[in-house]
Amino acid sequence: MFVCLRSAQFRRFSSRALPTLTLFTKDPCPLCDEAKEALEPFKHRFMLRTVDVLLPENRCWFDRYRWDLPVFHVDGCGTQRVVMKHRVDSALLDKLLP
Repeated sequence: MFVCLRSAQFRRFSSRALPTLTLFTKDPCPLCDEAKEALEPFKHRFMLRTVDVLLPENRCWFDRYRWDLPVFHVDGCGTQRVVMKHRVDSALLDKLLP
């Protein structure tokens, strides 16, 4: 969600400048809920994308992460890499995000 800005062009540029943090999750997932709360202080520094591993189209992610949720990827330069599992590492996130 964007804060009220003066121009739509600036909004588009700003959203592209932020890295995407992908959260692999399911419902229910108490650890995922805790992780979302821990992300709150950083929310202005990334765009959050969530992937529900229980959806049929996300079966490959379920097979990979079923025992490790939540899992976080950060994209950069067209690639994604796992940066955290199970809990948010605030110190690491602070280093990774602009």
